[in-house]
Amino acid sequence: MSLLEILGTATLALIVWFTLIFMVCRRLNNYGIVDVVWSYTFTPLAWYYALSGSGWSMRQLVLASLASIWSIRLGSHLYKRVFSHHPEEDSRYRQLRTDWQDNFGPMMFGFFQLQAISIVVLALPFLFPVFNAKPSFNLVEIIGTAIVFISLCGETLADGQLAVFRRSPENRGKVCNVGLWHYSRHPNYFFEWMIWVGFGVFALGSTYGWIGLIAPASIYYLLRYKTGVPMAEESSLKSKGDSFRAYQDATNEFFPGPSRSSASSS
Repeated sequence: MSLLEILGTATLALIVWFTLIFMVCRRLNNYGIVDVVWSYTFTPLAWYYALSGSGWSMRQLVLASLASIWSIRLGSHLYKRVFSHHPEEDSRYRQLRTDWQDNFGPMMFGFFQLQAISIVVLALPFLFPVFNAKPSFNLVEIIGTAIVFISLCGETLADGQLAVFRRSPENRGKVCNVGLWHYSRHPNYFFEWMIWVGFGVFALGSTYGWIGLIAPASIYYLLRYKTGVPMAEESSLKSKGDSFRAYQDATNEFFPGPSRSSASSS
């Protein structure tokens, strides 16, 4: 199959898949489930790309495996969060019910289709390398693999530190500023973006792989300015007030760096 045939087949399959997920979410009356499905869907797509390319090689195995580790880890993390509150819906989707109340069904259906298209776009770094027929890894691919691996470890560590902090009764209502959270208010989002930087770098080792850089660019925009940092900051300000404002004054927003003062530890 050609690249365009593979891409077209994947796009059609994802549109059908998210139509089915929309019907399931409507039946369960919880549209937040789509976040879990979105994350897990990258795994079968990455393996479909790997098995549809120009022969099987270590390159396809490594890339599909890295994509699966990221996908399953994020999907499982979201699964616990979403289904621990089910049937209560995530606040973002409750807000969408209000915002779209005059035309909710069609608007939400369109939103689900956008999720399908977003996967096609973000998975582009997984597509181009599978057509690279060279048997050995090049330097760019090795660097990309290292970035993904280190960033996966960083994001896992950040999530773990936050979970441990929240489990302690004495930290109830406090701002987590320990470990990686002392250097960035959103180290999990930073490492999530860096994972995609790694995938983008990996793709640069193949013909037309530069097109895959649209993935880290899109993820950065979404995390920094749309669904990531702004929504998390708004929620923390509502729940923690002045203590979070002090944390904002002392700690970098996204990129890790030295604390600007000791205000956040008081």
